[in-house]
Amino acid sequence: MTKLSVNINKIATLRNSRGGNTPNVLTTALACERFGAEGITVHPRPDERHIRYQDVYDLKADITTEFNIEGNCQEQKFVDLVLANKPTQVTLVPDALGQITSNHGWDTIRNRAYLTDMVRLFQDQGIRVSIFVDPDEDMVEAAAETGTDRIELYTEAYAAEYGFDKDRAIHPYFKAALKAREVGLGLNAGHDLDLNNLAYFNQHIPGLLEVSIGHALISDALYLGLEETIKRYLAALK
Repeated sequence: MTKLSVNINKIATLRNSRGGNTPNVLTTALACERFGAEGITVHPRPDERHIRYQDVYDLKADITTEFNIEGNCQEQKFVDLVLANKPTQVTLVPDALGQITSNHGWDTIRNRAYLTDMVRLFQDQGIRVSIFVDPDEDMVEAAAETGTDRIELYTEAYAAEYGFDKDRAIHPYFKAALKAREVGLGLNAGHDLDLNNLAYFNQHIPGLLEVSIGHALISDALYLGLEETIKRYLAALK
């Protein structure tokens, strides 16, 4: 079964909008684990507009499932944060400064030497590494040459196309997944996956190990409650 990692950035966004510590990021993460989530994901950014760097330390101390920290390894503060906390996995995302949300994967061909160095840096500390990529077979193959353990397929294009033509939407992701298997990479996915499109994606992507879902899941929890929402996402991954 594909693992569900819950991205709790939106909980931090809500907290920060009012100040104080409500809703509590750590309490939410522990509840997600209690309700069946197999991982917790955070994506701290330099301006700390949602997840704060201190949140990462607090979460690392208490969560018991897989901990995935996403972010831009070109920011030294991010690198230092990951090395200090040694999560289960670090996902390298090429965010620009001030970017609202992730909107593209790495060019693993152009950045192969740099990514190779970063992968080795984290792996030497016992941290599994995943590189965020678009569903492009050439980018998948070049990612493998960096020595990374996994890639994470950026799924916004799939989500946008899903309601119009499911087969066309899934096709590049299926091909990318086959390439990942061919070159020996583990496979994650994330961005705009939701209760409408998740099951179909999971059923048609061979070797999918983990999905990271935040915005849609937290939004659904407003209507369904967090426990019921996680239950439904887990059901979609069976």
